[in-house]
Amino acid sequence: MWVAVTLVAAALVQGLPGSAFPGARTIVYYWIDCFAVLVATFVSLRWVDGTDWNSVRMGRSSSQPALLTSGFLMGMIAIGAPCLVLLAMHELRVVPAPEGSWAGAAARMALFLLPAAAAEELLMRGYIFAVLRETVGWKSTLIATSIAFGLLHIPNPGADPETIVAVIIAGFFLGTILLVTESLYAAWMAHFAWNWTMAAGVHTSVSGLAVTAPNYHVLDNGPDWLTGGAWGPEGGVAAALGMFVFLFYLHGRYRARLQGEALRRQ
Repeated sequence: MWVAVTLVAAALVQGLPGSAFPGARTIVYYWIDCFAVLVATFVSLRWVDGTDWNSVRMGRSSSQPALLTSGFLMGMIAIGAPCLVLLAMHELRVVPAPEGSWAGAAARMALFLLPAAAAEELLMRGYIFAVLRETVGWKSTLIATSIAFGLLHIPNPGADPETIVAVIIAGFFLGTILLVTESLYAAWMAHFAWNWTMAAGVHTSVSGLAVTAPNYHVLDNGPDWLTGGAWGPEGGVAAALGMFVFLFYLHGRYRARLQGEALRRQ
């Protein structure tokens, strides 16, 4: 059903006037795509499993502002800090771009990055993640969904083995946030913040997709293995190190919680 609705969305947006609003086609497409995955998740939960949104960590307790804020901050810092280090080391360089409104461009980017991140999280760490977690355990689920997340990005421009490995690491990063916070919303916010920080803050490519931003643009000025090259900073070692810092921290928290729960059951 999700695939069918996505294909319909792609056909519909082709009929939109291209000049009606900058990026209108992209924005409408991603919102329809997100709606399709949301409906597919609802149908799977209610009609197949007879359960509710709590099963995919989207209940009321999972939507607390503190969880959303922590997810957003982790996503922003995990990619923002490496980008700042690369800029300070002159491995990334800033070049001028046509003048425009930073706030307006950032808002337009949020309009499609929000549903895009939501759709990917629902697809990779929503119903499928919940079912696998119950059947094969959290470790195998985290590994399988992270690899699938990486493979999902193969069609992106400039994808190669290094960039796909980087996206797989991002899958572990986002999946671990879900496990620790028990909130798909937190993983969504981390995913959105990661992409939005690169697009609206750094003004650089996101997963190989070029960003049109005003005033300045950031290009790689060092080796691709470090900066990510045309794929964007998330495809390089610097970004991977940023994610590993959070992964070690989150993994420690999750293991400690599991041990605490085991002790309480004894």
